[in-house]
Amino acid sequence: MAAAGPRRSVRGAACRQLLLTLVIFSLAGEACKKVILDVPSKLEADKIIGRVNLEECFRSADLIQSSDPDFRVLSDGSVYTARAVVLSDEKRSFTIWLSDKRKQKQKEVTVLLEHQKKVLKTRHTRETVLRRAKRRWAPIPCSMQENSLGPFPLFLQQVESDAAQNYTVFYSISGRGVDQEPLNLFYIERDTGNLFCTQPVDREEYDVFDLIAYASTADGYSADLPLPLPIRVEDENDNHPVFTEAIYNFEVSESSRLGTTVGVVCATDRDEPDTMHTRLKYSILQQTPRSPGLFSVHPSTGVITTVSHYLDREVVDKYSLIMKVQDMDGQFFGLIGTSTCIITVTDSNDNAPTFRQNAYEAFVEENAFNVEILRIPVEDKDLINTANWRVNFTILKGNENGHFKISTDKETNEGVLCVVKPLNYEENHQVNLEIGVNNEAPFTRDIPRVTALNRALVTVHVRDLDEGPECTPAAQYVRIKENLAVGSKINGYKAYDPETRNGNGLRYKKLHDPKGWITIDEISGSIITSKILDREVETPKNELYNITVLAIDKDNRSCTGTLAVDIEDVNDNPPEILQEYVVICKPKMGYTDILAVDPDEPVHGAPFYFSLPNTSPEISRLWSLTKVNDTAARLSYQKNAGFQEYTIPITVKDRAGQAATKLLRVNLCECTHPAQCRVTSRSAGVVLGKWAILAILLGIALLFSVLLTLVCGVFGATKGKRFPEDLAQQNLIISNTEAPGDDRVCSANGFMTQTANNSSQGFCGTMGSGMKNGGQETIEMMKGGNQTLESCRGAGHHHTLDSCRGGHTEVDNCRYTYSEWHSFTQPRLGEESIRGHTG
Repeated sequence: MAAAGPRRSVRGAACRQLLLTLVIFSLAGEACKKVILDVPSKLEADKIIGRVNLEECFRSADLIQSSDPDFRVLSDGSVYTARAVVLSDEKRSFTIWLSDKRKQKQKEVTVLLEHQKKVLKTRHTRETVLRRAKRRWAPIPCSMQENSLGPFPLFLQQVESDAAQNYTVFYSISGRGVDQEPLNLFYIERDTGNLFCTQPVDREEYDVFDLIAYASTADGYSADLPLPLPIRVEDENDNHPVFTEAIYNFEVSESSRLGTTVGVVCATDRDEPDTMHTRLKYSILQQTPRSPGLFSVHPSTGVITTVSHYLDREVVDKYSLIMKVQDMDGQFFGLIGTSTCIITVTDSNDNAPTFRQNAYEAFVEENAFNVEILRIPVEDKDLINTANWRVNFTILKGNENGHFKISTDKETNEGVLCVVKPLNYEENHQVNLEIGVNNEAPFTRDIPRVTALNRALVTVHVRDLDEGPECTPAAQYVRIKENLAVGSKINGYKAYDPETRNGNGLRYKKLHDPKGWITIDEISGSIITSKILDREVETPKNELYNITVLAIDKDNRSCTGTLAVDIEDVNDNPPEILQEYVVICKPKMGYTDILAVDPDEPVHGAPFYFSLPNTSPEISRLWSLTKVNDTAARLSYQKNAGFQEYTIPITVKDRAGQAATKLLRVNLCECTHPAQCRVTSRSAGVVLGKWAILAILLGIALLFSVLLTLVCGVFGATKGKRFPEDLAQQNLIISNTEAPGDDRVCSANGFMTQTANNSSQGFCGTMGSGMKNGGQETIEMMKGGNQTLESCRGAGHHHTLDSCRGGHTEVDNCRYTYSEWHSFTQPRLGEESIRGHTG
């Protein structure tokens, strides 16, 4: 099955409302003579019917005209109907005139319109036998006009299969518009294959319908493969372009230069893209206020720009533009859309502030300060309460001494001139100020920042007052030597009367004197020393000694001033050694450095001279001094110096001969770090200072060891004899025959059980002082109240303990002489003392 062509298998070429194919003869020589367009007999208004190649005919033509008012021709050669046309004859022609006004040339193109009546062939083949053969059928590109007026059903084209030449063929279709939404828009005649449309179609809703055509025999056999049959809906310019916003709001600065972009407008068109129907052109219909024209819009992009530099917010601050957009590339028959564009002109600092007058006067009383004396108004045409309107005032001249300050009142934009430092009428009766003003924001125009319009002169008149005394300068200086005799008189603070410029008639009083060293003469103001001035008492010493003075006139008006006394130093203090006690670890440390200071000024201080005065031969032999620097000396010992604490006198003298001697305690100690000796020294100060107590403690320890030896001997002698059950109740009595009432009775477990005529020491091993009695001392062991145990004296003898039960059984006692006791304890005391030093 094939489409109608050379074999005329398709009976209809196109629908009557379809825009037909433009046929242009390819011969260049005839292109300017005749163009033939195939058209239907009925033509609707504003429809394209074809296209003429005008450039090939006359490229430089700038005027295109049609001889037939029913047709119009565009610059691209498109031919449109100006109104609905019905072609009564098969042919109709008109002429296109092409003119070049500059070259004064003209050409003509004849356009011939033809239409043919289509005859549909009907097949009545009735064969029951089918012969299979290669089938061939293809669609003719078919289209229909959007929003067609009919009549409906509207014939589109005829589809015929090649098999119809030999067999009876029935046709059917399917797809969107048939059995899919929108339903029943298309149908095909079963016998003829004629395709019809039943109603108008909107291209913006459906731009193409992809139908499938089927050819089958009476018994249902498919005579051919299904045929794709696309139906394209030709666009009609039925949609107006629409702006994306009903109202656009843009802002532009009044100082904008030519060509500044204000904003962009944009429109859309629902018609077919990339056609004349959607080729949009922008323009400005109206500007309010109307003149002058300040804005333009790019016809293709919609960009609005400034075309004048006469924007002035102070004249017009807002413009309204009626924007137009037209399709068909802006041709007069194109559809139009409009929108409103509001352009607000924003403020720039293009107006300088100006003073209302060039000169001002103000008055102020002398000595007044922190007072407002003048308000200076200014005018500025820029937007109120913005940085372009707010101003800053500056005192350009006349305020070299800082008496004035000018600020801006943020509410009124006025300059507020104040006196911040008192003025003196006697020094200056009036002050001339030059005031300048400018805006907070930078100026936008190329003119000088300060002109004659933004400067003003202010004359400030000072009013005279009867003033009190003046203490000028506020601080006056005097120099006094320290240790000056009491009652010495020195010039003091001097105030004066500003009216007479002298101090006659003024009285002086002292308000503050830190040490009470001086008094003030009420009439002359001179100061008199009431105490000895000592520079070293003041802290810090190099600062001045300040005395506050009150000056009073006859009307009891007063002022205060400061008399700064510089106390001149004299050499009244010898240098002083800083250390009191030093530790030298022998042999690790071979010396120690001695430091000295002098509270006097440096001229009376270092260098210092250190020496060892006439001392004992031992100190001179073991110790020596050498200079380290101007304020220090090195104290060194000889190798044969023993471990002990030395008291060494050291004399230090300053450059003027003031000298002092100090006894320095030096602990020569066997240690690795001085801190070890300091700890031992502190411990020794508590324990070693009481040798008697230490001897007692060591003696008690020895007694316990003797007692332990006795007990062990008894155990060995008795060979298994048991101790008496009441051994734990035995008491050790230390008897001192010189003081028989100073006995201590202790239980064997080491705790006090009974004391006689003496306070308890808490631990039974503590012995009282004064135990000698004829070179002997007695140690007795008591059992119960009546039994005694005496140990026998003799070298190599065993101490035994016999059980004594009941009665008055006595055991031999043994008494040691004092010399024997002394010879036993002294070596051990020496050992403990050495351990204490080394520890």
